[in-house]
Amino acid sequence: MRKLSAIVFFLVLLSPSLHGKSPKLFEADNRFYQYTGRIDFTDPKRPRFWTAGVYIQAKFKGTSCHLYINDEVLWGSSHNYLEIVIDDRKPFKIKLKDKVNVLTVAEGLSKGEHTITICKNTEALIGHLIFVGLKVEKLLPSPPRPARKIEFIGNSITSAMAADLDPVPCDKGQWFDQHNAWFGYGPRTARALNAQWHLTSESGIGLIRNCCDKPYLMPQVFNKVSLSKDSMEWDFSKYQPDVVTVCLGQNDGIQDSLKFTGAYVDFIKTLRGYYPSAQIICLTSPMANDELRAVLKNYLTGVVTYVNANGDGKVDKFFFSRGFNSGCGAHPDIAEHAVIAEELTSFMRTKMRW
Repeated sequence: MRKLSAIVFFLVLLSPSLHGKSPKLFEADNRFYQYTGRIDFTDPKRPRFWTAGVYIQAKFKGTSCHLYINDEVLWGSSHNYLEIVIDDRKPFKIKLKDKVNVLTVAEGLSKGEHTITICKNTEALIGHLIFVGLKVEKLLPSPPRPARKIEFIGNSITSAMAADLDPVPCDKGQWFDQHNAWFGYGPRTARALNAQWHLTSESGIGLIRNCCDKPYLMPQVFNKVSLSKDSMEWDFSKYQPDVVTVCLGQNDGIQDSLKFTGAYVDFIKTLRGYYPSAQIICLTSPMANDELRAVLKNYLTGVVTYVNANGDGKVDKFFFSRGFNSGCGAHPDIAEHAVIAEELTSFMRTKMRW
């Protein structure tokens, strides 16, 4: 009788119903994953993405989660950063170290259901990532996406370059170590408004003039999956935003007004061709000095007045209150991105009646 009881006890210990199943790898083509951003799905099991702010969300069951992700390692040394969010816990940043990475992103969780968000913190200039999958006990259907959609077009500011000084301070490490798209003004604004987001942004890029010997302007690469050295065209039917913000001009600097405003009007026409119903909002640069800020206000006032008078009433402008320059290279830091987001969120909430 004792022997039989011992066997029963042993079987109870092994029972999956009581102790859960062993974790297994759920590959990237599983229908339960939610992808947001410009992503190349040529190989559904190995989706590639370049742009800052691309994010993947999943719901799973189990006490641990392992992330399988590959890094291009552009230039042989440029490793991407991720932001990871588990449930409502504090987000944490990870710097990838290898081309093929298996990361323990959660362990010791309570039994039951959990959610994970994986965000690319670095931009296309640091190379692409390939999502392989998650190793968990069970992958579950994700909650419905927010109905609202926003696209943020811009440069290094929109990519949240030079914003995060922890743990690598300015002028230490690599130039991309301070990227943190998750805490940039765009994703912050979107989360505050319960909206999806796309960041169509790249450091150094401008409307008619770039910084730092960049060979292409925003209008030349706006229709690409990657804004950096990639010829693959983006399918705009995959994401139709309710609102598009344009934050260009910092890298252009003070230009001939007719040349700049003419190019801006043309770019708005390009956007309207892709997004017939979107509200377009033209922004001043949050890191502009007093002189450039005044010039951009003048430029944007003229642009919006012109396009409104010519039949497009869904174009408006918004001017940030001041310059934000506490990050590296006079960029906004994370705390200032929060203020920038608060200003833009307030305006957008009123404008869109959200």
